[in-house]
Amino acid sequence: MTGLQKIPLKTITGEDSSLAAYRDKLILVVNVASKCGLTPQYEALEKLYERFRDQDFVVLGFPANDFAGQEPGADTEIQQFCRANFNVQFPLFSKITVAGEDRHPLYSALIAAWPAARSNPGSAFRETLKGHGITPNPEPEVLWNFEKFLIGKDGRVIDRFAPDVTPSDPMIVAAIEKALAN
Repeated sequence: MTGLQKIPLKTITGEDSSLAAYRDKLILVVNVASKCGLTPQYEALEKLYERFRDQDFVVLGFPANDFAGQEPGADTEIQQFCRANFNVQFPLFSKITVAGEDRHPLYSALIAAWPAARSNPGSAFRETLKGHGITPNPEPEVLWNFEKFLIGKDGRVIDRFAPDVTPSDPMIVAAIEKALAN
């Protein structure tokens, strides 16, 4: 078991858990928010989960209120929102902090393992945030909601994707297909 798999987590319904519960699965960890311009990615995340879950793939959603207060609700409200609006079936976890000095140990380990997120050529997401009067986090911090970390079946981080790389993007799909084929 890797150090990443030992980090204590809580499910959105309050049960103790860890990434060890998903041992031998390919995992896409995503920090999510209900009131973000990227919130429609929930639908694509669910489709990705449905497409690959029979191949030992899982999406894990971690609500976070670190970016412009876009996840203000309690865990029960977040879960209800996700089910009602996007029929989310993939596992959700209790709200955590993913950036800054109070960052959850899971995100500290993810960032340390893979410090730079991939984005599509010409991506201007960082500049878009600045255009909205938001000072983006410096690298290697998580930039915004819906940043994605891909964890291999061996429990090690194998890729990281910027928030504006959608779950249906060929970059993510190819990374998943490659990891599942190995």
